[in-house]
Amino acid sequence: MRADVFCRVIDHFGDIGVAWRLVRQLQREHDWHIRLWVDDLKSFQRLEPSIALVAKQHLNGIEIIDWAQATDFKPRPVVIATFSCDLPEPYLENLDTRLSQMNPLIAASYDSATEQNLSFHSSLWINLEYLSAENWVEGCHQLPSFRSDGRTSHFFFPGFTKQTGGLLRESNLIAQRDTWQADLAAQRAFLINLGLSEGAITALFPNARSRHDDSSIETENLLANAISRMHPARLVNLFCYDNAPVATLIDVLGADPRKTVLLIPEGIHPKYQSGQYGQLFLERVPFLPQTEYDKILWTADLNFVRGEDSIVRGLWAGKPFIWQIYPQTENTHLEKLQAWLVRSCLPQDICTLIHNWNPDSTQSPGDGVEKLSSVISDSSKIELSGYKNNYDANNLINFDDKTRKFSHALQEQLQPIRFEIWQRQALRFSAEQSALPDLASSLNAFCSDKQNL
Repeated sequence: MRADVFCRVIDHFGDIGVAWRLVRQLQREHDWHIRLWVDDLKSFQRLEPSIALVAKQHLNGIEIIDWAQATDFKPRPVVIATFSCDLPEPYLENLDTRLSQMNPLIAASYDSATEQNLSFHSSLWINLEYLSAENWVEGCHQLPSFRSDGRTSHFFFPGFTKQTGGLLRESNLIAQRDTWQADLAAQRAFLINLGLSEGAITALFPNARSRHDDSSIETENLLANAISRMHPARLVNLFCYDNAPVATLIDVLGADPRKTVLLIPEGIHPKYQSGQYGQLFLERVPFLPQTEYDKILWTADLNFVRGEDSIVRGLWAGKPFIWQIYPQTENTHLEKLQAWLVRSCLPQDICTLIHNWNPDSTQSPGDGVEKLSSVISDSSKIELSGYKNNYDANNLINFDDKTRKFSHALQEQLQPIRFEIWQRQALRFSAEQSALPDLASSLNAFCSDKQNL
């Protein structure tokens, strides 16, 4: 299958993250020959460091085109517009779609010579839509869209049911995850390479020797811990938008009886610096390529994920996760979030927690954050006496009602019995979804069927 895949980068990493995973799987598992058109190579480079800022390059068997420098606008047999992005005007001018999929009244207007010419250059145009758990997407999945210019495209919806296109999932992903999660020695080495502090490593792996000792892993002790695959200290991974109540999260983790190591990647809430705050080890880590990001998700006990790419990867990790959906006006994002919460069949208390992590449209970036950030960004105040003595989150931050509810709900879910239930629910949801066809396979089957008409 020869295809052009287009990606306009809107959400910095979510759009290109989905597009890059998709084209790699189509190339590796279904033998597609792909040109990937991208309008923001700098964002792409953050996810894939091998990317160069040039007009055209090849990587992993895929041709990558800088949208602004493109010169070859001849369409391929399959054209995929990720997230229904607009196609370049010179490309669109050359694009003809199959007469068999056109509005019959428009198709009938072509004479036989025109029809032969169009058929020779015909392409199957697919609008790969945003991920949604809303019920209406099942009725729209794979439907044609007849344009006034005579061209036709098809809607293709990722989703969580058999009536949709499914989710991106490589064929060996779950096996790779299980192997990784059983290997605490590999996890420890990985976290050390990320630059975690000695205190954080010791908190997570207290039965291991010094990080500088080549024989550092005491195998019997690590295997005993691997039975539950839970670290002695809690490992939390944070990836969120600017308006998330991060200060509240730090407060709760810092005051919790169990030690926590919180990983925050480069570029995410940069005001929070590495240090120990009460029971919390806050660790700044590099922004990682996709394959390494998967390892963080697999290693963490709790993942905070955002947008479309990382929620799917968080789901496959089989670990508890809290999703921040991409913010939209008029609280449209909260309606979409609620549809997903219903689809997930998570207990109501977990749904409440996730809902309250997501700010309303009226909340601006930094709501409920400034007071604590002014404290912890000052290295001279790294010892917060409130965490050791009279901790009172209400006196430290001016909570709004939703943030207050998030704080309470998180404290409840971090209790050992509650968290164990949450872990079982995460594994259940991951297993249910992995039993469904994956997105790349569904897309490949759809294109094959259409091209055989």
